[in-house]
Amino acid sequence: MAATIQARRLMIYLGESDSWRGRSLYMTILETLRKSDIAGATVTRAIAGYGAHSRIRSQMMEVLSTDLPIVITVVDTPANIDRALSLVGPMVREGLITVEDVEIIKYAHRFLQPLPADQPVSRFMTRSVTSVKLDASAQEVVKLLLSQLFRALPVVDDDNRVVGIITESDLLRNAGLPVHLSVGARLETDDLREVLAQVSQEKTAGQIMTSPVKTARADEALGYVVQRMLDQQLKRLPVVDETGHLIGMISRLDVLRAAAGDGGGQPEQAPPPATGRTLGEIMSTRLPVVHIYDDLADVLQQVLQTDLRRVIVLDEQGKPAGVITDSDLAARVGAPLRRSVLQALAARVLGEVGRGHAVARDLMSEHVLSAPADLTVVEAINRMLSAERKTLVVVDEAGFAIGLVDRQTLLAATLNAPPTSKP
Repeated sequence: MAATIQARRLMIYLGESDSWRGRSLYMTILETLRKSDIAGATVTRAIAGYGAHSRIRSQMMEVLSTDLPIVITVVDTPANIDRALSLVGPMVREGLITVEDVEIIKYAHRFLQPLPADQPVSRFMTRSVTSVKLDASAQEVVKLLLSQLFRALPVVDDDNRVVGIITESDLLRNAGLPVHLSVGARLETDDLREVLAQVSQEKTAGQIMTSPVKTARADEALGYVVQRMLDQQLKRLPVVDETGHLIGMISRLDVLRAAAGDGGGQPEQAPPPATGRTLGEIMSTRLPVVHIYDDLADVLQQVLQTDLRRVIVLDEQGKPAGVITDSDLAARVGAPLRRSVLQALAARVLGEVGRGHAVARDLMSEHVLSAPADLTVVEAINRMLSAERKTLVVVDEAGFAIGLVDRQTLLAATLNAPPTSKP
């Protein structure tokens, strides 16, 4: 089931002829809510009803038809509902006001949803797919993935039907891979040889894969598939035809390209740059940060504590100066410390990493990708795709970090769904 957002529903019951300062009361309430940035309100005119005076009003009675019951419904955050009540409550001199807690399953708007959700998956999937057979060794799989940009492999039988998938998590959990593939890809030959030596030499793809595997049909609507990816926190799905044969892969990156208007080489009509949700609406305000002179041990501890496996480095003024990932640590620490760092990354525990060897400034990658809070989701996706980055730091007018957006957050934003935490 999709994640939900906790909200409140405000309902105001009044009469059609009720007024406020000589104007229609329900229209005055509606305009007051709109000017106060309340998300939305709906006015419903009843066909019949009665209130405190027990007089039945019906559209069938011409004399009373100008004073039919009116209901104004507002759904918003608890804080906004409280603010709405303070604004419109005094206006309702005769009527009824109720407030109740509700769960928002989905909030979508035609111009706030950049994803071409009704289009088939086949239009956006990656068609050139690398796969492995059931009898491929675990070491073969690791070596293959280290040589590629992708981080998962479908497993197929002799008829090219998908029977499983091997992800990085499968390799870490089932094959003995001690560190993430992004770390292994940046190791020097000797260190990489030690890492590969820990990968099982006996286990096969069929023994370490996830099965049964979640797949997408080529003719499925993209919106359904993206919702499934969000619900199950998946980064990619093998795409199959009606007989289960592998014909492609649909990944988070493919979906973001589609939302940005790049649909498999076929330009999409993306929303205008000034339209849509903004980073300020979707960003996480929980920032994994270190300071530029923090010691290696402190940096490593922070990296281990975040699911993103990366931290933002702040300079002397507290502004973003760089980024440190787990692979940066493995590649940039001196040779005497590298084994201790790799052991810490593998065990997710700090371990024996001494102090005084390096500081954050020595380990970081500079040129942080940042953007203001009012940047739209579509523009943010385009920036991240162009820069080939997985995260974007949201900054205020003075350049201080106020939030963070990753690919998973943007994926959820393409469907106006609540964000999930998977990096």
